[in-house]
Amino acid sequence: MSEYIRWFDEVGKDDVEVVGGKCASLGEMIQNLVPRGIRVPNGFAVTAEGYRTFVREAGLEALILEQIVLLQAGEQDLPTTGRTIRTAIVQAPWPTDLAEELKTAYRKLSEQDGRSATDVAVRSSATAEDLPDASFAGQQDTYLNVLGTDAVLDATRRCFASLFTDRAIIYRKHQGFDHLSVALAVAVQKMVRSDQSCAGTMFTLDTETGFPHVVVIDSSWGLGESVVGGHVTPDEYRVFKPLLDQAELLPVIEKRLGAKQSKLVYGDLGGHTERLRCSKGERDTFTLSDQEAVELARWATQIEAHYGRPMDIEWARDGITGQLFVTQARPETVHSKTRASATVKTWTLEETGEVLVEGVAVGHGIASGQARVLTDPATAMDSFQEGEVLVTPMTDPDWVPLMEKAAAIVTDHGGRTSHAAIISRELGVPAIVGCGDATRRIQTGRTVTVSCAEGDRGNVYDGALSFSSLGVDTGDLPETKTRIMMIVGSPQTAYRWWQVPCEGVGLARMEFIINNVIRVHPLALLHYDAITDDETRWAIDKLVRGYADRSEYFVDKLARAMAGIGAAQWPHPVIVRMSDFKSNEYADLLGGRQFEPVEHNPMLGFRGASRYYSDKYREGFALECRALLKARQELGLTNLIPMIPFCRTPEEADKVQVEMAKHGLERGKDGLKMFVMVEVPSNVILAEQFAERFDGFSIGSNDLTQLVLGIDRDSGDLAHLFDTRQEAVKTMIRQVIEVANRTGTKIGICGQAPSDHPEFAAFLVDCGIDTIAVNPDSLVAVRQIVAEAEGA
Repeated sequence: MSEYIRWFDEVGKDDVEVVGGKCASLGEMIQNLVPRGIRVPNGFAVTAEGYRTFVREAGLEALILEQIVLLQAGEQDLPTTGRTIRTAIVQAPWPTDLAEELKTAYRKLSEQDGRSATDVAVRSSATAEDLPDASFAGQQDTYLNVLGTDAVLDATRRCFASLFTDRAIIYRKHQGFDHLSVALAVAVQKMVRSDQSCAGTMFTLDTETGFPHVVVIDSSWGLGESVVGGHVTPDEYRVFKPLLDQAELLPVIEKRLGAKQSKLVYGDLGGHTERLRCSKGERDTFTLSDQEAVELARWATQIEAHYGRPMDIEWARDGITGQLFVTQARPETVHSKTRASATVKTWTLEETGEVLVEGVAVGHGIASGQARVLTDPATAMDSFQEGEVLVTPMTDPDWVPLMEKAAAIVTDHGGRTSHAAIISRELGVPAIVGCGDATRRIQTGRTVTVSCAEGDRGNVYDGALSFSSLGVDTGDLPETKTRIMMIVGSPQTAYRWWQVPCEGVGLARMEFIINNVIRVHPLALLHYDAITDDETRWAIDKLVRGYADRSEYFVDKLARAMAGIGAAQWPHPVIVRMSDFKSNEYADLLGGRQFEPVEHNPMLGFRGASRYYSDKYREGFALECRALLKARQELGLTNLIPMIPFCRTPEEADKVQVEMAKHGLERGKDGLKMFVMVEVPSNVILAEQFAERFDGFSIGSNDLTQLVLGIDRDSGDLAHLFDTRQEAVKTMIRQVIEVANRTGTKIGICGQAPSDHPEFAAFLVDCGIDTIAVNPDSLVAVRQIVAEAEGA
């Protein structure tokens, strides 16, 4: 076995000190996971001893030590130190025996392809790299499409030199690593021809919340550096792990089309790459099929199981063979090093303002500060001030010193696994990436508020807005016989609260998904040609990129969002209320005004069940049904239970169920249950008839209070009278719970009253209610209140 060269199949995860983290991980996978069907490109490592020999025989040790001492003593600046060391390394001659071994190994690798010279990636592999508590990703250099022995020697030496880039020196200082004890190995690995296809990254947990039951995949055209380096806003996929073993399912619970502005491809000359602008067809096409996303996710779970920890993985698809490959795997560093905490921190934006730009939210925090728009970190070290908001096209490791001082970070390009996103999470700094034109729309000196607390999309607001934060302690919660459930309106909210003990989702608001994710009136998609406003048509066209059929956009987005909420609480029940917009709210959706009536009292008008079987909305309801069927059957989230809102009469219930059955949603078939909201007095008066038609009731306390007391719930003048604890309302609630218990119908309540008023929660428990659903930040308090009531 050579002292300087180790083939990947000769090393494993215990050889980090010999070949660095990257090579050790590649060897581990080739030895243990390739036999199980995961494809990993072959290659070899230039060992850390090879690096030490190079430095020693070139007489560089004394120079490096001298430069580091000068830097630490404050007698020399960082750029001078790094540049002096790198120049010395790049100009140093190769030891003869080391160079010959490297050339021989490269020729042998090329012969495996039947070629005299094969294109390889030459990647740095530091001996302190890819540890579970520190991510050195991107700190040293990588060279792609390297061809020929001389080119491999040159790229390897440049990798050695990159151990002393400014960014690497700063990062080691930040992580507490000794500069002189870190050596560098180099991976020489066959290239996967993703320049003719696509590549990207995947994490074996949700990168924002640490939710462990999903694989998050980012993908873009060309070589993977575009995704890793944050040059593009990639396509994004989330795959639900618990259903991966069911071959008939494709549990891709989120699928988002990225802008994919450019791609990195092989240049005309060997050993070079060039960046090209993606065509419109490429930008408007998903890079991966659902089948490929699932295959990658299955590989990711195998890798995670082998290493026994969450993983950060790079992959590529070969454009010649069409095969997928894993090109790198390392431990995930942000959530892995964060100890399981009993406290969940939430942020709330307490006012709103003009949205300047939006993008992918990284983290959940909020920050305000003066914006500073920068394009080059080298010229900005002195000008950027602590607490400013960094606005830039993208970041790479050279930006880290500025990122450490930033109150928040905003980028034009990048996805959840880009450099900007990874480092922002490590630093605990809120960031919004992939905004598209933030550097154009935000001016230096402008005060902005960066909010990542409003779901998976982040907003940059004009001005300093008021916000607050709250830590919710979830530890040592009592058990209760009454099931405590959540009210949520988005998958990201559900993921964020996955650690809080509860028994499912008592109310998932479909209209929140439609408003925040889909944004278009369903009839505007179905009757696009009837829309006369060019601006509306342009906005719809922008949203439905990637979908040949506009209605399929609605079905697919809604299905995957519902599935995401279902996944966050799997296998507990998730009750999805079918859309409950009022006509004025529907009209606010893109294209909505053309399809909605003008009503004087929309609260009591064309809403809920009455829409579903009406010729004025039947087509729109069909899309909702198709989405729910897809979420349950194709994606596999069979814990989703539809609930019908504002169902005024039993006859309406029959008509709605006929409509649902037309679209494959038949009560009792494939275990499908159906619930109904109890919010109209007729639901209580005729509770036994409704119980014959539904499997469960959910009391909508706000609407029920409004209709029992005859008070407009939005009236400020009558707010002092609006109280769910009024005896008339409590009588109705007591009566419907009694009927539900007698008929064996499940019954719950969704609303704030139980958390706002402990005595009301005790009243519900005394009546025999089955479930209480509240907003996530009230879960802990309500569980404690209910436990006390049950023990009374």
